Amino acid sequence: MLAPTPYFSDRGCHVRIYEEARALIRRGHEVRIVTYHLGRDLAGIPTRRIPAVPWYRKLAAGPSWHKPYLDILLFCTAAAEVRRFRPDLLYAHLHEGAFLGIFLKMLFRLPLLFDCQGSLTTEIVDHNFVRPGSLPYRLFRLIEGFVNSRADLILTSSGPAARELRERWAVPTDRVRALMDGVDTEEFRPFDREGVKKELNLPAGVPVAVFLGVLNRYQGIDILLDVIKIIRDRGIPLHFLIMGFPHDEYQRRAVAEGLSDRVTFTGRIDYRDAARLLSAGDVALSPKVSLSEANGKLFNYMACGIPVLAFDTPINREILGDAGVYARFADAADFAARLEELVLQEGRRRELAEKVRQKAVEEHSWEARGRDLEEACRQAVL
Repeated sequence: MLAPTPYFSDRGCHVRIYEEARALIRRGHEVRIVTYHLGRDLAGIPTRRIPAVPWYRKLAAGPSWHKPYLDILLFCTAAAEVRRFRPDLLYAHLHEGAFLGIFLKMLFRLPLLFDCQGSLTTEIVDHNFVRPGSLPYRLFRLIEGFVNSRADLILTSSGPAARELRERWAVPTDRVRALMDGVDTEEFRPFDREGVKKELNLPAGVPVAVFLGVLNRYQGIDILLDVIKIIRDRGIPLHFLIMGFPHDEYQRRAVAEGLSDRVTFTGRIDYRDAARLLSAGDVALSPKVSLSEANGKLFNYMACGIPVLAFDTPINREILGDAGVYARFADAADFAARLEELVLQEGRRRELAEKVRQKAVEEHSWEARGRDLEEACRQAVL
């Protein structure tokens, strides 16, 4: 598996890489992950890393102009590992990984499976890395088209993403499969809510709205701060637990805007603690403002039995179905209104909690996803 990212750093992209590798290993396959020098190894999955680059320390999501030389090192490390390991399949995550994988495919005559978590050009625009229509944008669009045309099979993390590849990029139907993220419903389950609230020193007797993920504009944290202000101004008794990184800037903003008594920032948390800490939430929030990328945190929210409020997008509806609560896309006022309704309707929250947990167990477990993933790998090899 090619992972051009600081794996493992407790964020959504890395969770998908980890869970897919673990699912394949559980089904009897051998897996090697080749990744950057940053991050940590997780037990049970052999991981190879590029040589250390002392000045590059970025763990947060998003593009960087440092990536080209990191990816050259990744290519060399991957080529050496292919010679040692002699795999049957190159499994590339993200467009960078697939770009490198194309040349490894030609060099070693191996099939290439590309695990696509969203459009490259859409992502770099969403992250304000390039402007639409600019020369760098056009270059990245050419790279995206090249990658999409050369992989033997593309796995997408949502149905809408698969449709976009077929309709916008003219990828043949038989070379695209959707494989949504999943969740380990034995590890992610409801824990004692009041006990976790006490552990985190959250206000007693006050409902808690929880968020887990990377903290940036793209994930909707700017909108979330606006929501917190609206909820405060309306006098709704609700505390916000925001877990993830980088949190310093948003914590300073919360203090400056007089929200510090309404919100607790934990900073980065270990993925192994996520289920327990999520269980502090009476409501789980996903204000992500992307129309193209997957939204893996929803699966964890659901498995923990927490009612979920998200923006109304095709990807969120594909995951949550009628078990979710939806607000108008990128609308802080409507998000706050839907949140207020949930906070004031305890009976509805109980019903939704049971519904999302059941849906996670029956439709989104990694046991079922593992079978589909294995079949996709076979298709790519054959």
